[in-house]
Amino acid sequence: MTANPPATDKTSRRSVLNWLSSVALFGSAVVSVFSNLVFMKPRATYGAPSRFSIGRPEDFPSGTRISLDARRVCIVREGDRLAAISTTCTHLGCIVGVAETGFACPCHGSRFDQDGNVTGGPAPKPLPWYSINLTPNGELTVDTSVEVQQGAYFQV
Repeated sequence: MTANPPATDKTSRRSVLNWLSSVALFGSAVVSVFSNLVFMKPRATYGAPSRFSIGRPEDFPSGTRISLDARRVCIVREGDRLAAISTTCTHLGCIVGVAETGFACPCHGSRFDQDGNVTGGPAPKPLPWYSINLTPNGELTVDTSVEVQQGAYFQV
């Protein structure tokens, strides 16, 4: 009969469990600190500002219709009057393009005249006009949170 050789490893079950418990406790502390830091950081995503600068009045010569697609607004200048007309289609929110007869929606075929009135297509209402103001430094600002009456031009 052969006897089992004596174990030379002095690691006990208790020391392995102590080590595993320590690693688990340290890991949970790291996860807790990380989650608290992530929790403190605000997750709010703010939309584009409703008020933005479009330049000086001299940047818009008389008779121009300049579409600022990134801002979803078209700047119209007639003589010494300026207007900011929305280029967001009132049907489903597509960006309308400037056409010779006014505005045209490439998505669903809505058509608008030069003032934003619906002339065809599924759009239920005209394009809104936005407030334009002149700042003390001489720049024009458009405020898309303030709608003005259609045909209400800003006098430069």
